[in-house]
Amino acid sequence: MKRISLFTILTLCLLSMSFGAFAEDLSLSALTLTTNPDGSQEYSVNLQILIFMTALSFIPAAVIMMTSFTRIVVVMAILRQAFGLQQTPSNQVIIGLTLFMTLFIMTPVYNQIDRTAIQPYLSENLTSTEAINLGKIPLRAFMLEQTRVKDLDTLAAMAGIDAVDEPTDLPMTVIIPAFIISELKTAFQIGFILFIPFLIIDLVVASILMAMGMMMLSPMIVSLPFKLMLFVLVDGWNLVIGTIATSYGMGS
Repeated sequence: MKRISLFTILTLCLLSMSFGAFAEDLSLSALTLTTNPDGSQEYSVNLQILIFMTALSFIPAAVIMMTSFTRIVVVMAILRQAFGLQQTPSNQVIIGLTLFMTLFIMTPVYNQIDRTAIQPYLSENLTSTEAINLGKIPLRAFMLEQTRVKDLDTLAAMAGIDAVDEPTDLPMTVIIPAFIISELKTAFQIGFILFIPFLIIDLVVASILMAMGMMMLSPMIVSLPFKLMLFVLVDGWNLVIGTIATSYGMGS
């Protein structure tokens, strides 16, 4: 129940940005908005079901683009390429490891969303709109912490938004793409550092084979055991996973 609630809150955070204006133009009598005495608006039951069913299709995009998933999967893909392997580890292993690493890294954010938004909403102390607004705060803080100011400025300028007092004043439509760009840049930086030792091994092996006149033998085949041995000796998986987690402030 908590997992479903988490995905619902996360995806509705995106949907709520555009759905408010859309809902006002609906002409179907079953899809109505109720105005509370304090001026806030509450969706009807049928409309909540419609939003939830629509939100299900946004869950993969939300998980991939609003969490640490992108950085981890790109680093893993670059690492596999550095080894010179095409199918080992397989895509299923990489995606599975990335998913559980994402859950590990995003646990503090989820706990904060659960404490401030999900549990009060399940206890009927908050309306759905209030829960969504409160649920966006920890997620927005996480993304802004990992987003470069230059990327935020670029996306804000493209959106025609003037200078704001705080980055939190920017809409999610600006923060999310800026966050994705920053994640890709960071992933490529980590991948570059990982690639260098394997590239050196390839160069050394290729030079030795050429000096021996064994030009018909692929250097990739000969260097692969040495790269695997180096990776195992330095406890590579521990270093890679630790580096990724540390880049998000885990364990610091």
